[in-house]
Amino acid sequence: MARDRCRRSARGNRLGLVIVGMVLLAVGAAALAAGQGLFGPGIARTPLLSDGVNAVLAQPWVPYVTVAVAFVAGFLALRWLMVQGMNDTVGRLYLERHDEGNVEMSESAARGALEQEVAEYPGVRRARARLTESGDAPHLRLALTLDEDADVTRVWHRVREEGLANLRSALELEHVPAVIRMSMTAPAKNPRRSLA
Repeated sequence: MARDRCRRSARGNRLGLVIVGMVLLAVGAAALAAGQGLFGPGIARTPLLSDGVNAVLAQPWVPYVTVAVAFVAGFLALRWLMVQGMNDTVGRLYLERHDEGNVEMSESAARGALEQEVAEYPGVRRARARLTESGDAPHLRLALTLDEDADVTRVWHRVREEGLANLRSALELEHVPAVIRMSMTAPAKNPRRSLA
């Protein structure tokens, strides 16, 4: 459900940006064409604003309306930017749900335990985990940074057979879908210097 919401949000963002971009491109191209005289010399010599528009802009209430519109546009842009920064990490994991009450676990507790365990495996420099989707059926995203001489296969097997197994056991789930991304650290730079 959260994944579908993120996909709809991304699709809406792309569609909105395409529409705004196309409108701005069309207006800019039309203005450039009119200025170059492609629609006839009369349009190119016509003032940008008519006398009627200039009379309206001279009214004392116009600056206040302009500021109000700018504030609304700024608020909408800020809200859109804040939505982009939100992620789909769940806040609480539900181990049991009953009419009498729920048994819950903080996502940060489960994530922290997994990160600490995996970070102690030989060859793992850093582990960052996120539990996403829903509190009832979470998905795991695990990003590992390995030393350049790490045994990648061995790390993968330990994560799969120990780390994920412990996480499933702690959450009392039969399976936790996982995406594991591994990257290697850059080799340390050790330039040779000649002493004279």
